[in-house]
Amino acid sequence: MKLTERIDALRGVTPAKAAEAETTQETASATAVIGAIADAPPPVTARVRHLPAPVHVDPLAELKERAAQELFERIGTRMNDSTLTEEKLHAYARAELSTIVSEEQVPLSAEERKRLIKEIGADVLGYGPIEAMLDDPDITEIMVNSHEQIFVERDGRLELCDVRFTSEAHLRRVIERIVSKVGRRIDESSPLVDARLVDGSRVNAIIPPLAVNGSALTIRKFAREPFTVKDLVGFGTLNQNIADLLEACVRARLNIIVSGGTGTGKTTMLNVLSAYIPSDERIVTIEDAVELQLQQEHVVRLESRPPNIEGKGEITIRDLVRNSLRMRPDRIVIGECRGGESLDMLQAMNTGHEGSLSTVHSNSPRDAIARLETLVLMAGMDLPLRAIREQITSAIDVIVQVTRLKDGSRRVTHVTEVQGMEGDIVTLQDAFVFDYAAGVDAGGRYLGHAEATGVRPRFADRFRDQGIELSPSVFHAPTPMGAVR
Repeated sequence: MKLTERIDALRGVTPAKAAEAETTQETASATAVIGAIADAPPPVTARVRHLPAPVHVDPLAELKERAAQELFERIGTRMNDSTLTEEKLHAYARAELSTIVSEEQVPLSAEERKRLIKEIGADVLGYGPIEAMLDDPDITEIMVNSHEQIFVERDGRLELCDVRFTSEAHLRRVIERIVSKVGRRIDESSPLVDARLVDGSRVNAIIPPLAVNGSALTIRKFAREPFTVKDLVGFGTLNQNIADLLEACVRARLNIIVSGGTGTGKTTMLNVLSAYIPSDERIVTIEDAVELQLQQEHVVRLESRPPNIEGKGEITIRDLVRNSLRMRPDRIVIGECRGGESLDMLQAMNTGHEGSLSTVHSNSPRDAIARLETLVLMAGMDLPLRAIREQITSAIDVIVQVTRLKDGSRRVTHVTEVQGMEGDIVTLQDAFVFDYAAGVDAGGRYLGHAEATGVRPRFADRFRDQGIELSPSVFHAPTPMGAVR
């Protein structure tokens, strides 16, 4: 079927009506329709809306699908050729696409032809409809529930997009391209994978039979330029007093745990804290998938490795923690504690590797202690609970709780000191606590921020001993309005 006939069919024009129209209108009308289609916003740059939008029907979709399939057949195994650079592959693919589009004999202008080739190239060599989202700095997370449904997170809120993948096969091709770039594979025998893009964005993909409604893809983006403490203060995540206190804690080599739920900004906070580490210290970072963006020069970055198709060759976080102790680290930064490596981390903190940093999934500082107890038990050591708690209180000095509030903002809600034990109970003391009583504004955004409790932490003595200056006013609780005369 010719392109003009497909366009007429989409517009509801029958062959008889078309014949009648030809007597009163020149064939330029068809060209005008094509021009109107070309002037419409391309699918990959479609707007993101708060409400579900109708799926657009692209009159050139059939042509794109045929051209993409033909390109796959022509470039064959070159797509996975490790000796072929990305630039050469794209140049070769563009040349082949130009030939394919020419063979279709579609009446397109030079600009239309260029755009068509770019869109097909994005589908075949790039990330299809989500490529524009990856380039959008306002989008922080992309969630593909199926080839027909894509959500994004913008300003902490979820929005449904009016773009889609053309088919399940199209989505699978994009997923396979993402994971193959980092030396991973995904198929029915290994249907889920964690990987990362070149820019450091974290990717999780899961396909049938585990994903019942079709393949699902989740991409958590990271800022191209790491956030600084000034950025977090500007966002309202923390205030300057908390920033000054955390800087002093890092410089004084206190062991710090960043606690929070999924998507609360734990890794971002860990990046900010790591920026306070002096440049003359040797840092070893250990992660499941590399996310930290440390700015110091003397950094060794380690990443765990999953088992191969035969179930062999796995290198766990715990293996890397044990190995890092032989690498003469001044600081150990563990991206996240989620298993038996917690015991090794606590032992390292207790045996000369002070000033170490890590994160843990929990909803409050008290929950963080309980979570660490559970993780230590996962190490398989038959330790009494009191011994585990003594290890924790001896190792951990500060817990920084990060929470994602209902308005979508990320805030530091607690800065808590781990003081010791009273009997079998770990004693905690809050230095800062979020003020929920401040209420919300007309837009639903929380007006409060973390306020000092008025209690001076015991670890503040270490600041004085090491010559670190911190104003005592940092710990002064705000004066209640009713007390002002």
